[in-house]
Amino acid sequence: MKLLVVSDPHWAGPAELPRRGYEARAMPHPMQRILAAAWRKGFWLADPMAHNDKLDRILALNPDPDLVVANGDYSVDSAFVGISDDAACDSAQRCLNALRAAYGKRLLPVIGDHELGKHSLFGGVGGPRWESWLRLESRLSIPAWWQRDIGRHRLIAVPSTLVALPAFESELVPEEVPVWKAERQRVLCEIRAALTSLEADRRIILFCHDPSALPFLAELPEVRDRLPQWESTIIGHLHSPAIARLATSLAGMPILRGLGSSVKRYSTALHRARAWKEFRVRLCPSPTGVEALKDGGWLTAEWDPESPAPIPWRHHRLPW
Repeated sequence: MKLLVVSDPHWAGPAELPRRGYEARAMPHPMQRILAAAWRKGFWLADPMAHNDKLDRILALNPDPDLVVANGDYSVDSAFVGISDDAACDSAQRCLNALRAAYGKRLLPVIGDHELGKHSLFGGVGGPRWESWLRLESRLSIPAWWQRDIGRHRLIAVPSTLVALPAFESELVPEEVPVWKAERQRVLCEIRAALTSLEADRRIILFCHDPSALPFLAELPEVRDRLPQWESTIIGHLHSPAIARLATSLAGMPILRGLGSSVKRYSTALHRARAWKEFRVRLCPSPTGVEALKDGGWLTAEWDPESPAPIPWRHHRLPW
C-alpha cells in the first residue's frame, strides 16, 4: 500500500489573485500592518499567492499512490470567511480539481480551517460561516468526516474547526451559533458511534487538520477508551516542522488575553497542547513550509496492510 498525504496547498485561483495585500487591508492600524509585513517577509511567507506550482510539483513526483489524503486548506481564504466567499470557493475547487484529475477516486479530502473561515491574525475580521459548511458537500464534495479500513488500520478524518468549535465561538455570526452547535453534536455522535463499534485489534490513523481540536477529542470517553489503539495523528495547519517543534515546546503556556481573539485562540490551543502527545502527532507540512526555511513538502508511507508493524512514515522536502 502506497499512501500520499498533502496538506495546506493554499491554491490561489484567478479570482483571489487580484487580492494581494488582503491581510494589510484588514488591519486598521499602521503598526499592525508593519508587524504583519515583517512577519510575512522575514519568516512566514512573503507572497501567499505565488505558490500554486508547489502542489503541481508534488503531484508530478507522486504519480501512482494507492490512496491520497489531502489534509485541508485548499484556498488562500483572502476574505477570511472560507468558501462562503465565491473567490475562495473557486480557488478550492480548482485545487481539488487538480488533485482529482491526478488521482480520481483514490483522493480522500479533509476539511481545513480555511475552508470554513477564521479571524485574520491582527485585523480580527472574518470567521467561520455556516454557508461555508453547506458548500463543503454541495460545491467541493467533501464529507463532514470519513473513515476507511485498510488492512489492520482504520483511517479516520475529522473536521477540526467543528470539533474545536468552543474555541471559535467568539468568531461565529451570533445568529448562526445554534446551527453550528447542533451540527457539532451530530458529527461527534457519529464519530463516537464509529469508535464504539471499532474492533479491538485495529490500529487508528487520524487525520485532523488543526491540532487545536485534539484536546476536545480527548474529552470524549469513546476516544479515551481507544487511545491504546492510536498509532498516529496526521496534522497540517502549522506548515513547518520548525513551527511544530516550537508548538510542542510551548505546550502548557499561559493563555494570552487582551491581544485579540486570534492570539487568545492560538495561546489557548498551546495551553492545552500537552494532549497532543497522547495522539502521537505527526505534521504533514505545507508544500512551501515557511519563507525563512523553505522547509515544506509532503508525507508518504509504504507498508503491508496485513502487517502488525506500525506504518513507516516518510517526510519529503520540496526545495524552492
